[in-house]
Order: sequence, then structure tokens, then C-alpha cells
Amino acid sequence: MDLLFEREISALSEQSVLAAVKAANVQADVEYITTQIPSRLAGSENGRRMAEYSAEALGKAGVAAKIYEMPGLVSFPEKAEMRIVAPIEMSIEANTLGHSLPTLADGLSAELIDVASGAFEEYVGRDATGRITLSELSYHPARHEKQRISALMSATGCVMMNWGHPENTAVPFGSVKPVWGNPTPDTYKSEMATLPCVGIARTAGLKLRELLKSGPVRVWFRANVENAWRPVQITIGEIAGKTDDFVVVGGHQDSWPGPQATDNAAGNACILELARVFNQHRDKLRRGLVTGFWTGHETGTMIGSTWYVERNWDRLREHAVAYLQIDQPACMGTTRWAASSNGEMKRFHQGVEKRVLGSRPTTWRRAVKNGDASFFGLGVPMLAAQGAFTEEELKKTALANLGWWHHSIENTIDKLDFTYMQDHLQVYAGYLWELCTAVVLPFEFTDVADQFIDRLDQLQPGAEALGLDGAASRARAFKAAAVRLDAAAATWRARYAEGRTKDEGAADILNSCMKRLSRTLVPLASTAKGTYGHDPYGYTPQGTMIPSLFDVPRYAKLADGEARWMLETALVRDRNRVADALDDCRRLIDDALARLT
Repeated sequence: MDLLFEREISALSEQSVLAAVKAANVQADVEYITTQIPSRLAGSENGRRMAEYSAEALGKAGVAAKIYEMPGLVSFPEKAEMRIVAPIEMSIEANTLGHSLPTLADGLSAELIDVASGAFEEYVGRDATGRITLSELSYHPARHEKQRISALMSATGCVMMNWGHPENTAVPFGSVKPVWGNPTPDTYKSEMATLPCVGIARTAGLKLRELLKSGPVRVWFRANVENAWRPVQITIGEIAGKTDDFVVVGGHQDSWPGPQATDNAAGNACILELARVFNQHRDKLRRGLVTGFWTGHETGTMIGSTWYVERNWDRLREHAVAYLQIDQPACMGTTRWAASSNGEMKRFHQGVEKRVLGSRPTTWRRAVKNGDASFFGLGVPMLAAQGAFTEEELKKTALANLGWWHHSIENTIDKLDFTYMQDHLQVYAGYLWELCTAVVLPFEFTDVADQFIDRLDQLQPGAEALGLDGAASRARAFKAAAVRLDAAAATWRARYAEGRTKDEGAADILNSCMKRLSRTLVPLASTAKGTYGHDPYGYTPQGTMIPSLFDVPRYAKLADGEARWMLETALVRDRNRVADALDDCRRLIDDALARLT
């Protein structure tokens, strides 16, 4: 087929795909899931039924689907009991958080200490030893990390108040298991939750905070939970493309008690609709589309997606080009578009957003390892995007970016905006269509290089002994190569678009180079443990570029002595890993470009 004609057909096909996705179909699936399969806890009968529903729906759309079952360490938390003991007596409604330690029969009583966000800096100059921490679910770090930090600070238990408006009485569910996926013998000892934890309404939390302003407050609670290994299920569908490469689109299908419409019945329904439409256009797909309906997200911390990555490693490593996560699309009241991605995908998806959404406000941030971001160690670039609240609304609701109803029984179908859902479907379809059909992958690496340069330059003052200047020099050399690669890719995209060549050998060279770059750069930029492990969920260093170098600022402030010398040893090793990887990426680009000439 003439490539110019093929390009015209592709553009027409994109328009057809965007016109074909229907929010009405999403609504019908959400209505069924929330009414017929509520409370989809991993390891429960409804968890299994949801996996079967996903497979059946894919089959009806003509998509080959299979259910995989694996053991998962999941949690079944129950209602907690809580009361204020002093200076007043008052009962407080509470939920035990998933993977909390259960208390003894007589419960746990201690003085309360308000640690606000629950981050490390909240404890500076304060002693939490033997106390119960009060923190807010509305800020970073995640619940899992709040628990981990509380334990490191020698607290004895955790109370976490909900976000939302000050009048919000919804009592939250949630998990505090830091271990990503199923534990190993090592992470079971070092990363599992070690404290009993409960969640309370925002109204109750603000009452406790007000009491603390007048003096000590003592509370008592009893946490009730069963943490156990259970069989859990994921559903995988696949639409074949013309090559062995493929894109993964996924979201979790397990949920907390109640309908949980936004989280994540809506995301599952979007994936089903996208699969239906893409299967109708499968003859035009260069790359296939794999749909993943994960489990153990809520009560197991990403068991399903982690299992899929680790059991399909060889194929994913060679042929997966990108991962699109769909979780909580079209929440009622959202008006902006918020996307997070690895840097190589930024300009591509922003182009899709501009075409589909027009002048609607959009935001971007660097992807960090949350949600089912189990592909980071593997090195597959990730994109997650959905509607977002305005800054003004977030300020009113204590940063409730997923809605005040999130992780509560109030998460009902009326919390979804099915008009905005149509925009979501079209943006997702636009992302996937370009990823599945572009002759040359739509990735750029100059921005990625800039992120490394900026971070390494930022870390150097006071840490000269680590040799970060040498790593920064390699980052600059990598950028020079990335500029050449991006220019070459743009040139070849234009040639293919204009039909000036039919030979896709150059595209194969460029695509292979881009995939290998991501395999190295994504784990380097986004994980502390690297390729073959998983950082704990919400791990504080994850909020920064190159998490393995997170402790450089602390090192720079340490006086000479054992603590500084040991930390220096660790950081120099991580510095070497960064420098070598950036140099390898520069060489990879040089080799690929040499093959193009």
C-alpha cells in the first residue's frame, strides 16, 4: 500500500475510532457492575465474578480473553471501634484500614499527636514514641507511607482522617500495606505494615485536632481485620496487531465495599468500550492492544499488575511500547484535564489532548509510582490521565483530588459525569490509536535528558565528594545525542507521512532504540530499587527525580563521621549506576543513528 494513502486512511480511521466510542456503553457497564457486583474485594466471590464479567464482555466484543488466578496476600478489614478517652468521652465511627495489624481484644489506648500530612518533616523536633498519630489522607505521602513513617518514629498506632469539605462525614476505607505486590521473604520482614491503623471521617478528625489545641488528648481504638492469602483473579484481553509489539491499557477491577462507581467501575467500563472499538479496526493496527483488568490493587497493593509484569517479563521487555492506566475517569465536578507521564511521552499525549479537548485547561506532572504503575521497573513508559478539579475546589476540600466520596460507601453512580466521559473516551482512543498505528513511535527524549541534568545540577552543592559533576556531564552528552535522535525521528516521521519511502527499516531502528532507552531511563528516573524490585508504595523518595539519590541533600548537611561516610558509600554507588546508564543511553543512540546513514 502506498504510504501516503496509508497515512490518509490512518487519519480517517482515527476520526472513525473517536466517533465510535460511546459513553452510553460505558454507563450501561457501570450500572451493571455497581448494582450486580458491588463490593468487589480481591479474594472474594464478587472479585471472581468481576473477573468473569470482564472476560465475558471482552468475548462479546470479539476480543480473546483469559482469566488468570494467583495467590495474593489480601486483607478483609472490618468496622473499627474508637472513642476519645480524655479530656472528654466520645465515640467515633471508624473503619479498620486494610493490612492494619489487628489490636488485642482490649484495644489500644495512647495519647494522640497531630502529624498533619504524616511526612517525615512533620516529626522534626517532636517525639511520637508510644503515641497514636493523627494524619490527613488529603496530602502526600500515601496512607502506606504515613504508616511506615509513623512506625519508624516509634508511634504505636495510626488514625487517618478523611479529606473533603469540613462537613464531610464519609468514613474512608484504604490500605496501609507498603509492600508492592506479594511480599518476598525479605520484604515481608522489612516492608509490611507494623501498626494498627483506622480511618475516620473528616468531621471527627477536625474535632480531634481542635481538642489538641487545648492540651493532651487520649484515644482508644480496636482494629478488626483478617489478612490472609487468597486466590485472586485478573482478566487479560488481547487484540493482535501486524507486528509483535503492543500497547497495554489497564486498570484495577477490585474495589472496596459499596458500589465504587468511580473507583474503578468507570475505568473498567472505559477499557471494555475501547477494546470493542479497537477490535473493529484491528486490521489497521501496527501494534496490538492488551487490556489488563488488575486485582489486589486496593487490599493487596498492586498484586495483579505486578504478577502480570513478572510472569510475562520476556515478552513485555521486548515488545511492550507503552502503558496507559485508566482509573477514576470523569468524576463529577472535574473540569480540567490532568495527565502524568514519563517524559518521553509528554509532547505526544499533549498533542492528542489539544486535538480532542481544544481549549480545555490541562496540566502535566512527571509520573511517579502510584496506582498500578507496576511497569516502571520493567522500563515501559506510562501515561495516566483523567478529569481534575480546579485548584479552588481542591483548596475547599483539603485537596480531595479524587472526590470527597473516594474510598467510601458514598461512591455511587451519581458521582460520574457521563457527558465528560465522552471526552475521556475520545482522548484515550486518541492516545491508543497513535501508539498502535504510528510508523515511528511518538516519543522524544530531549525533555528526559533535561530532567536528569536539572536534578543532578540541583544536587551538587555540598556534595562534591560524590562526583555528581561527572554524572551531570554524561547527562549533557546524553542530551546532545537525544537532540539528534529526536531530529532524526521527526525527519523519518515526515518522510513516512509524505509517502517518500516505503521501507520501514529506519522505523524499526528508531523504534528499537526508543524502547531500549525507556528500559534504562524509566527505572533510573522513577525508582530507588531499580529494575528487579519494587519500592514500597508511596515511598518518599519517589516524589523526586532519580529516587536513588534522594538522600544527597541530607548527606551534604552531615558532619564528618560514621553516618556521613556510610551514606557516602551508598550514594557513590548509586551515582555510578546513574552515570553508567546515561552513558549507555548515549552510546545506544549513537549506534542507532549510525545505522540510519
